[in-house]
Amino acid sequence: MNLVLSDDQQLIREEASRLLREKASPQNVRRIVEAGTGFDAALWSMIAGELGWCAMAVPEAYGGLGLGLTERLLLVEAVGERLAPVPLWSTTCAAAPLLEAIGSRAARERYLPAIAEGRIAATIAWGRIDASEPLQATGVTSKAVDGGYLLDGHVGQVIDQPAADLLLVSASADGEQALFALEREAGYESRQLETLDGTRPIAELTLNAQFIPDASRVDDGGFDASSASSAIAIAQLGLAAEQIGAARGVMDLTLAYVAERVQFGRTIASFQAVKHRCARLEVDLAEAKALIYGTAAGFPSATPEERLLEASGARALASNLLFRAAEESIQLHGGVGFTWEYDPHLYFKRAQATCTLLGSEEAHLEAIAARLLDKEAAA
Repeated sequence: MNLVLSDDQQLIREEASRLLREKASPQNVRRIVEAGTGFDAALWSMIAGELGWCAMAVPEAYGGLGLGLTERLLLVEAVGERLAPVPLWSTTCAAAPLLEAIGSRAARERYLPAIAEGRIAATIAWGRIDASEPLQATGVTSKAVDGGYLLDGHVGQVIDQPAADLLLVSASADGEQALFALEREAGYESRQLETLDGTRPIAELTLNAQFIPDASRVDDGGFDASSASSAIAIAQLGLAAEQIGAARGVMDLTLAYVAERVQFGRTIASFQAVKHRCARLEVDLAEAKALIYGTAAGFPSATPEERLLEASGARALASNLLFRAAEESIQLHGGVGFTWEYDPHLYFKRAQATCTLLGSEEAHLEAIAARLLDKEAAA
């Protein structure tokens, strides 16, 4: 498999990195964190509306650019590298793929063009954000009434909800799973939470017999885990790409610091032990990137089982890498690594916040082992 980026893909990566170095500088990110919003509306308007980043996730039939998964992951990786506070992952790697996979034709025609044009940001109310199959058992129920449905339930943590114009909610409906689209104007009750990671907003959702019209049900006659599996795999791969981007970002901070910090008359970058620690992270980053982009390149021809298996592997590697990269950064910065004035703590908080999102490293490794053992037993 050839994993060398094409000229167009190289251009996408370079231009995204260039833009975010300026627009998502540490100063701008800190401004958003200190404001407590977790969302940069101006930056989102630029990348989603003016530059068409969301259009890459939408097929041409619905007004998008119809590019591949690799291009989408390059953008999410660039966002992760700068911790840019925008809902790109939620919109392009979670909500849009789910609508495409299980949405009715009317729902796709209504919402995918709006996502492509950058008119709406979207997210999903995952049932348990620490579960590798998060659409099941959300705790939300629906009851059919004249002209629509009544939704009841509570979802404790909805990623990017404060920034989203469209919220997809999975609910049980007469023994099957249904998907509902709640627009911001629906008037549902939500409350933004105070969280560890100030670069990504999270809210709790409460639905008390919330009435929504028939058109708000967007699945095509119910869905199950198998019909949503490809969308879940894309969400996992997107999150892994964001994590390795963040790992690259904090590693660059560390390399710049150790090249300048003088101890015992030498820069600490000249110490062999420091070189080995940095080199190990670089090797592990290359391994994680190869798996993520290799999975993306082979995604169209892979089976649903293979997609989930490789996505789990990517998440296990990426979660572990980001945590270690952030941890090493704090240690190699010395005493100042723990202070607010330096940036490693922002990446460490992102590592902590994402290490269990859509399944922990251990959960993904257990899933891989279970699938392989089941396959061996069947043989």
